[in-house]
Amino acid sequence: MTNPEAKEKPAPVDSPVNDLLRRRWSPLSFSPQPVEPEKLRSLFEAARWSASSFGAQPWSFLVATNDNPAEFEKMLGCLVEQNAEWARNAAVLAISVAKLDFAQTGKPNRHAYYDVGHSVAYLSVEATALGLWVHQMAGFQSGKVREVYGVPEGYDPVSAIAIGYGAPTGELPEKLAQREKAPRTRMPASEFVFTGHWGRKAPQFP
Repeated sequence: MTNPEAKEKPAPVDSPVNDLLRRRWSPLSFSPQPVEPEKLRSLFEAARWSASSFGAQPWSFLVATNDNPAEFEKMLGCLVEQNAEWARNAAVLAISVAKLDFAQTGKPNRHAYYDVGHSVAYLSVEATALGLWVHQMAGFQSGKVREVYGVPEGYDPVSAIAIGYGAPTGELPEKLAQREKAPRTRMPASEFVFTGHWGRKAPQFP
């Protein structure tokens, strides 16, 4: 169950969006409380049904849960030190992996990384609906993942992912707690939605 002391940080949106999208964020403060197997299955079922080019589903996931300490430490050891510092508190660690060629034709799939990201986005929204938090990380050692997990040629590790229940920010070291408490910011849509020519602001965005 969700920790009532864990703080949510909804996005300050400029236009209305679904509440799950407002509530999804990337916290650092996780509880070691185990994630129920049925919830974990639901996360990857959501990932399964995300869109992909030609329905190729170029995603795979390596997963470790903290009820298997040896496997958990193995995956934790693939993270850079700054991420391992807080991610060790999460109940689940995962690494997404992209298949770089289409299985049917053997030709390169230039949308593989896009589709893997899409699958994790579905996973993240499902996690929010289930009271779980997700933090995706670029800070991991791709070469080490290949070595320790035997990832074959033609596949590329894309991101590391921490999954679990939230914990109070006060349980973090001070420098991480300050980062956790900082306001959420994004550039406005008017800066990246164009019409007619690159850089020409769309009229719907004043």
